[in-house]
Amino acid sequence: MIENAMRYSHTLLKNTVIPGDTVIDATVGNGGDTILLAALVGKTGKVYGFDIQPQALQTTKEKLLLTGLGEQVDLYLQGHETLKSVVPAKTEIAAAIFNLGYLPKSDKKIITKGETTIQAIHAILPMLRKGGLVLLVIYSGHQGGQTEKDAVLAFTEQLPQQFFNVLHYGFINQRNDPPFLLIIEKK
Repeated sequence: MIENAMRYSHTLLKNTVIPGDTVIDATVGNGGDTILLAALVGKTGKVYGFDIQPQALQTTKEKLLLTGLGEQVDLYLQGHETLKSVVPAKTEIAAAIFNLGYLPKSDKKIITKGETTIQAIHAILPMLRKGGLVLLVIYSGHQGGQTEKDAVLAFTEQLPQQFFNVLHYGFINQRNDPPFLLIIEKK
């Protein structure tokens, strides 16, 4: 069975991230990706998580407490575009994941934006290890979603192919703007 964008992003993370790695959850949201990343990097790894909504970080902290995975996770109440102020420049990143759109069951007016997402990707790429991944699950069926989708696609299409592979993965015969996955792999 074909995996949807979110499940496939998790499959890729499981195939890429190993204990001791450093990873980024650029949009913590309700904590699903953060928990997975924390489990994958183990006690010797590090997860940097970013979100602009206190509710997202609170929900994620509770999940980390329940799972016992909080030790390797640092959460920041700030936008992913600020990650350079937190993640040391010489850090080698194994993977980063973004879920673009809005926090489910929350204010749909608070959304990710193309310009800040591109700033974050731009900051991550030099730190990405060979074979490392930047995963972007793009939800565009909301106000402002199409603008962000177009901006991120335009940016990733211009990445030099001698350094990066970029894959667009998603269903093309489904209604209502299903999410799709953009995968950036460092060669």
